[in-house]
Amino acid sequence: MSATPVTPQSPELKRVVLGALVGTALEWYDFFIYGTAAALVFNRLFFTGTDDTTGTIAAFATFGVAFVVRPFGGVLFGHLGDKIGRRSTLIITTLIMGISTGLIGLLPTYPDIGVAAPLLLTLLRVCQGLGAGAEFGGATTLLAEHAPPGRRGYYASYAQTGVQIGLVLGTSAFLLVQLLPEEDFLSCGWRLPFLVSFALIGVALYVRLRVAESPVFLRMEQNRRIVKLPIKDALVRYPRNFLVGIGAHINDTAVVYTLATFSVAYATQQLGFTNFTALFGVILFGLTVIVLQPVYGQLSDRIGRRPINLFSVTFVALFVFPYFLLVGTGVPAVVWLAMMIMGAFGFAPQVAVQPVFYAELFGARVRYTGFAASRELGSAIAGFSPLIGAWLAAQAGGEPWLVAAFLVLTAVISFAAFWASRETKHIDIADVEPAQRRLVEE
Repeated sequence: MSATPVTPQSPELKRVVLGALVGTALEWYDFFIYGTAAALVFNRLFFTGTDDTTGTIAAFATFGVAFVVRPFGGVLFGHLGDKIGRRSTLIITTLIMGISTGLIGLLPTYPDIGVAAPLLLTLLRVCQGLGAGAEFGGATTLLAEHAPPGRRGYYASYAQTGVQIGLVLGTSAFLLVQLLPEEDFLSCGWRLPFLVSFALIGVALYVRLRVAESPVFLRMEQNRRIVKLPIKDALVRYPRNFLVGIGAHINDTAVVYTLATFSVAYATQQLGFTNFTALFGVILFGLTVIVLQPVYGQLSDRIGRRPINLFSVTFVALFVFPYFLLVGTGVPAVVWLAMMIMGAFGFAPQVAVQPVFYAELFGARVRYTGFAASRELGSAIAGFSPLIGAWLAAQAGGEPWLVAAFLVLTAVISFAAFWASRETKHIDIADVEPAQRRLVEE
């Protein structure tokens, strides 16, 4: 089977973009609805017998468990992606994520089966983490390897756009079921967003089965350039880039899960906002990011990945304290504006460039593994941000200032990673040799 080049007008490229967009949206819908449920209901249904703060911390702890296993998912499925192909591996992760999410909607709660309920919930969250650990890296690798030269940043940004669509869909689903009477919401309404995942599996599989394998992978397969142990090769050939990849994903992970998960709990429990006000703010945040991601992706094709990355983490560090001041006003419109500003200038530029940034860190033979493993190690470090945020807020008597300081710290770490990175927008994406040999300093 030969690799067919694609152009910006190519029907195949359009199918790849659609496959990445729809696939990541549906898989990350699955991943994000857990965070919303952890903020709103799991503390009341799976961790009963505790006060609100303790129950919320326990629920966020199970949320963070997925981030511990995501690096293992990145290594395991990254290995498959570099050995049997990007497309085939994404089919497997779609099934894992969809089935585990749907099963959460069928779980009995603590009053029904006692301690087995949170244990089963945690087990299914682990399965979500394994699937998520390889999803983004695989979808982005497929996109970047199909994209025409000079347009990789633009096309690869659609993988991250799918993630934000998943955030908006998941939050919107909970916003709708919140309209039910509270008794109905707590008995069965919260289950509906999870059960929908069973149907979404079919949609994601239909789209992804129509996408062709990466031409770069097919060329390597034909030339017998597949490596036996991709993770070992990635660590030996790209030690610097692997470390950069770990640090680069810490701040954006902390930001999105603090805003989308901790902020919901903080706004409803500490500030007295309605669930609608808090969730609508998350939706506006996500929509803002969705609109701007292709813009920042295209801009990175012109000025480079590094300047945009450095700008975004600097903005987060400078704006996070004003952000919590604005949230603390208690005025819904001001809260929504704060979330939109953080999304537009702190989060959107960073994550729009992230897909192509990671794809260009590693050579073709180990790209999926290096991408997924390094990125997910960063997510494992920052994935407990909602738990850390809840604990820090409790230590500060409910005030968010320690949480803000924590986000500044994550911004500093990611700034150091981006500062240590080199500009990569001119590399040959099909190159199987260490990418750092061909980097262009600018």
